[in-house]
Amino acid sequence: MSGDRDDSLAEAVLSSSPNAVVALDRDQTVLMWNPAAERLFGWTADELVGRRAPIVPEELTAEHNAVLERVRTGGQVSLRTKRFRRDGTLLDLRVDTSALCQGSSVVGYVCVHHLVRDDIAARSRGARRAQLVRKLTDVVGDINAALELPAVLDRIAASLTELTGADAGGFVLIEGDRLRLVASHRLPEQLKDATADLNTSLVGKLMRTGKTVMLEGQELDDLIWAQLPGLHTIALGLAAVGGRPYGGLYALFCKRKPGHVELELLELLAGHAGIAVSNAVAYQDAVRQRAHERAVFDASADGIAVLDAMGRVIQWNPAAGELTGFSGEAVLGSPPPFPLPAPGEKLTVQLATGRWLDVVAAQIVETGEVVVDFRDVTAAKELEEAKDLFLAMTSHELRTPITIVRGFASTLDSRWDKMNDFERRGAVRTIAERSRSLGQLMDHLLLGARAGADELAVRIESFDLAERIQAATLGLPELSDDHRVEVKLPDRLPRVSGDALATDIILGQLLENAFKYSPNGGLIAVEAWEEDGAVVVAVDDEGVGIRPDDRERIFERFVQVDSGDRRQFGGVGLGLYIVRSLARAQGGQVTAHPRPGGGTRMRLALIIEPDTPER
Repeated sequence: MSGDRDDSLAEAVLSSSPNAVVALDRDQTVLMWNPAAERLFGWTADELVGRRAPIVPEELTAEHNAVLERVRTGGQVSLRTKRFRRDGTLLDLRVDTSALCQGSSVVGYVCVHHLVRDDIAARSRGARRAQLVRKLTDVVGDINAALELPAVLDRIAASLTELTGADAGGFVLIEGDRLRLVASHRLPEQLKDATADLNTSLVGKLMRTGKTVMLEGQELDDLIWAQLPGLHTIALGLAAVGGRPYGGLYALFCKRKPGHVELELLELLAGHAGIAVSNAVAYQDAVRQRAHERAVFDASADGIAVLDAMGRVIQWNPAAGELTGFSGEAVLGSPPPFPLPAPGEKLTVQLATGRWLDVVAAQIVETGEVVVDFRDVTAAKELEEAKDLFLAMTSHELRTPITIVRGFASTLDSRWDKMNDFERRGAVRTIAERSRSLGQLMDHLLLGARAGADELAVRIESFDLAERIQAATLGLPELSDDHRVEVKLPDRLPRVSGDALATDIILGQLLENAFKYSPNGGLIAVEAWEEDGAVVVAVDDEGVGIRPDDRERIFERFVQVDSGDRRQFGGVGLGLYIVRSLARAQGGQVTAHPRPGGGTRMRLALIIEPDTPER
């Protein structure tokens, strides 16, 4: 069924391709001739499939054969050449040729044809876009060069015409329910400071649509812009400051018709205009309030403190309060709640809350004050500790099996002739078992590394979870004389959406843990049921259990909690981390719960495949 879907998808892709795609066998007989090839060359697929395509000019046959030979021996060739149309005309084409493989064998060739003029047009469009980007960069640099708000607005209005080719431009400010023209370029001077109702304006219409730009070419007579002779089209962009609409940019066209490119440029300019206006407003406010330094000081994500010459806090920014838990009122007039490094040096300190800070300090020679900057490095410290723990745990887990393998191998090497067959087989079996455990450890380390880098690859498709449970539990009763295994599945269980292989790994790890952490034996129960749009699988054991505080920690990397005798069972603490990562990658979840009477219940939930009948 999956193969049929893949074939259908491949056919759909080839049918919708804008390029002419032709597949040939080793004898250059046409295997596939897509609709774009029919349009380009004039022959239908019915006419050419199973025949040689008469498109290669005789004088280019040698060149064509050389390309196929190069591809057959392991290359991919892109070549500008000529090919015939059905009507006898020669087409100037770019042909990309690659091998058609089945397994490791080359069974033919795939040729993708596209007109050279299309490449030239694409390059021309790319050059035009690059030119516009450079122009936009210059314009943005210009409007950001000014900090006074009126100058910024005037430059924005002028930039509208320069960037979009408009005949005039204007910037209107949103003031409550009114608009006011605050800046213009190539507009009658008497329009300056003209006002209009926001709700009935184009700005109001744009805000109601939820868009940032639009083109308007009708019913322009009622607008104040109607005084511009010949006005036929308006491009309008919305500038935002602090996430709220601030004003509108009008690009007015009298002589030429704007299109999508102009609208795109206007949208980009509107975004940069919002930033430029934000900067200007911030500067204006800072000058007016004589607190520009305070604005920067308060906006910093780092904690910043200013100390007087006696080492007492005189300024304490909001981030400092968030990082330390001490408000400005609590620390002003007192030393900071952590030690300070020497000027020019860095000191890493831990607060009573457990948070780690990197602290640097610089002295202002003119005033004797000290500026202290500190940031949260708790995550980095935890990662460093996790790496140290990983190295320690890995070396511990590797040492025992390697020592045993080395010991038995040495014994076999030195005492082979003195050992009987039973002893030799036992030694070899021990080496094999320990080697297998080393392989499993390496698999866990690899999966753990991929999960930590968010690189776990899963394939989301419909599969029968009941079958995976039955396969995972098959043969388990024979593994231990001390454990009983019970599997309880309903007669009808919906199919789920996820990755069957990843689910096998999850079930295997949960069952292995159930045996591993119930050393005294007991019941291992596996049950599944439907619940809230998901299929839930529960794996119960009667083992050592997990403390309530550790039921989330066990899913972290390199965590081996000390609950009862759990730590004696070894491992690098990656199993459940991998399990949860694989479950979440499928859109599912794994959780740990206490089991009445002792032991643990591990609960896996996977989403039911929508519109899928029950098995």
